[in-house]
Amino acid sequence: MQTGFETDCPKTEHVKEGFCGIIVAAGSGSRFKGELPKQLYNLNGIPVFLHSVNAMVQHPQCIQCILVIDESFREQFEAHLSNVPEDLRDKIKMVEGGSERAISVCNGIRLIDQEQASSILIHDAARPGLTAEVIDSLLTALETHDGAAPALPVSDSLKRMEGDSVSSVARDNLYRIQTPQAFQKARLLDMYIGDVSAATDDFTLAEAKGLSLTLVSGSDALGKITYQEDLIVMEKLLSGTQPVYRTGLGYDVHAFENGDGVILCGTFIPHSGKLKGHSDADVAWHALTDAILGALADGDIGDHFPPSDPQWKGAPSSVFLEFAANRVRERGGEITNVDVTLICEAPKVKPHRDVMRKKTAEILGIPVSDVAVKATTTERLGFTGREEGIAAQAICSIRLPSHSTAD
Repeated sequence: MQTGFETDCPKTEHVKEGFCGIIVAAGSGSRFKGELPKQLYNLNGIPVFLHSVNAMVQHPQCIQCILVIDESFREQFEAHLSNVPEDLRDKIKMVEGGSERAISVCNGIRLIDQEQASSILIHDAARPGLTAEVIDSLLTALETHDGAAPALPVSDSLKRMEGDSVSSVARDNLYRIQTPQAFQKARLLDMYIGDVSAATDDFTLAEAKGLSLTLVSGSDALGKITYQEDLIVMEKLLSGTQPVYRTGLGYDVHAFENGDGVILCGTFIPHSGKLKGHSDADVAWHALTDAILGALADGDIGDHFPPSDPQWKGAPSSVFLEFAANRVRERGGEITNVDVTLICEAPKVKPHRDVMRKKTAEILGIPVSDVAVKATTTERLGFTGREEGIAAQAICSIRLPSHSTAD
């Protein structure tokens, strides 16, 4: 297996001014324990990784941005890159990552336009607080050094424990290093020759080569997202304010008519009748759509999709649910969890519940673990007890930036 990088690029700085950014976004994030890689989770309205991509490509000296990804999530990354300004998308290339961070960096290096970039910045996608000011300070440092990185001085008291013995460690001149780690191009290419798979960061390789290195001022906003609770901390750091949490409630009823099955949460379930409605009569997703719109104080499903409009006749309710989810994203928000309860004697929902949860999660763009679907009866009382129809209620919680307000 190729673990290093081989190059015949001359060690010269006679190249056009500008930098190439390599953003490492291929990690699985095992400590994050999410259903998606942490870099794909929403942070202030966009995925974590996109904060760094935007900071890179919008910098006037950026020539190229290499995004190193887990190939199995390529479609998700590509979809989110459509949110990058169109005139900047040509700067971005994607490449598959490796089993170790250093191998991922090597894969990114191979895509660099070596005739253009005079310096290279390597950044972790899990550090979304990258700014133009940080990039500027790194590029300035490279005028007099082979490499530079942002860092913060250690402020906590340090202790070393050996067996039962505890001793103090002086914290003078100790720093917590962050990314991007920046290097003159030729020096970086030389660093990544040979087997580099054991390197945990780029400065480790630079130190082994005896390069001239320096540190610039880091930032708490450049902290690394490791655990799910770090998302909340980072959201506050990047927005400067506390997010707003809102909850909406939805309720809907549809009667039975002649048919051979019902559609609930986008799932066809065989039954002795079907639900009557202008669209596909998915009572569960109708209630959930109203819950999301309610959290936004944005009217109800009938306001946006009036049943008097013939274009919605027979329409799949996924259209309505996706619309509501997009309304949240347009305001920089995130759906944190949803809960749907179906009220009926029949059909039985439990055998189909996992499929219903998965389809709902896919439409909303959230993990399945944030979707609950359950059913109950009215003990044969009322119209649902007489099996004349199905009722559904849903609740949805969303997180909005504090500056976002409902219309």
